[in-house]
Amino acid sequence: MPWKERGVMEERFRFIDDWRSGDWTVTELCRHYEVTRATGYKWLSRYKQGGVDNLRDQSRAPLHHPNELPGEIEDLVIAMRDKHPSWGAPKIRGRIALDHEEMLLPAESTIGAILKRNGLTVARGGKRPRSRPSTEPLVHASSANEVWSADFKGCFHTGDGVRIDPLTITDNYSRYLFRCQSVKAADTVHSRPVFAAAFREFGLPRRIRTDNGAPFGSSGETGLTALSAWWIQLGIVPERIQAGQPQQNGRHERMHRTLKQETALPPASNRRRQQERFDQFRREYNEQRPHQALGQKTPASFYSPSPRPYPERLREAEYPGGWKVRRISQGGQMRWNAGYVFISHAMRGDAVGLEPLDDQVWRVWFHFYEAGIFEESRLRLRRPKPQLPVQESP
Repeated sequence: MPWKERGVMEERFRFIDDWRSGDWTVTELCRHYEVTRATGYKWLSRYKQGGVDNLRDQSRAPLHHPNELPGEIEDLVIAMRDKHPSWGAPKIRGRIALDHEEMLLPAESTIGAILKRNGLTVARGGKRPRSRPSTEPLVHASSANEVWSADFKGCFHTGDGVRIDPLTITDNYSRYLFRCQSVKAADTVHSRPVFAAAFREFGLPRRIRTDNGAPFGSSGETGLTALSAWWIQLGIVPERIQAGQPQQNGRHERMHRTLKQETALPPASNRRRQQERFDQFRREYNEQRPHQALGQKTPASFYSPSPRPYPERLREAEYPGGWKVRRISQGGQMRWNAGYVFISHAMRGDAVGLEPLDDQVWRVWFHFYEAGIFEESRLRLRRPKPQLPVQESP
């Protein structure tokens, strides 16, 4: 099928630009731009060889005849597909390139033709890629440990009927998968030990991006849970996507899709066997599986541990002089004059700082996080605008 009529070059450039973002697979982009996969891979190959100028129409005469392809390469492609049935031409080519640096490999489209010729391609369904927001409210990760993402892959049941809730944690920059751990419940009690183990092994990130659901966020005025309050105490900024906008955590969502395909279709016989699949997937995902957005290299080749170590003892909150300081009770309240004001159960046992704004109006801080606005006349806390943290963690 040809490119849309609004401008062939413009369509090709948009296609390449979306591919370079790393947010979509080639298949999704081909479906969105209504071209065949062969056409998509053709122009990606042209772009890689000669940049934007190479996207102009050229002679259609083939440079190589398919019969001229060395049999060794075809054997490697078939063997790699047999070992990794879910991998397409880009990842197969990337893995072979890593394993055989001395070998001159054909374009991805040629490898795709090998797969098709040998009956190794499978039609994939999927939704049309959603348009990305015109403005990006979330921090772009330009280095490892700048932003981690966390979420629960939707629950499913093993062969013996046990419910599995996999908690996953990744690095947004390198795509490194820190944890894929089945927990007994998607709550703070069972999630915190998984995060603590990851922090001890890899150090602390600057931010953790999640959705707004429990145990990451709450509908309360502060938006905090015990888990996200603990992150703040560690100096980590909780960063939440907008409600109903999962594409804002798109890299993590795509990892979930691959995780499901390779570990849960069908599920294992029991929890132990399922966790063994998760562990094997994590090793392969980090060390073997090439990623297109990383130039067909592995996450392990891009990731390095954080220089911020995990502290076994939490630091006390410190606030500027002139602010009022109140400790939150076990019931989530702070004392004010002769009464009490509810703040949040998530902060109990810790102190908040009250920054004076106006007559009887205070901005309430929890460490570096703006928790809300306290109005003495109403004796209640209201949600700040914007709700996201407005200060960097120390």
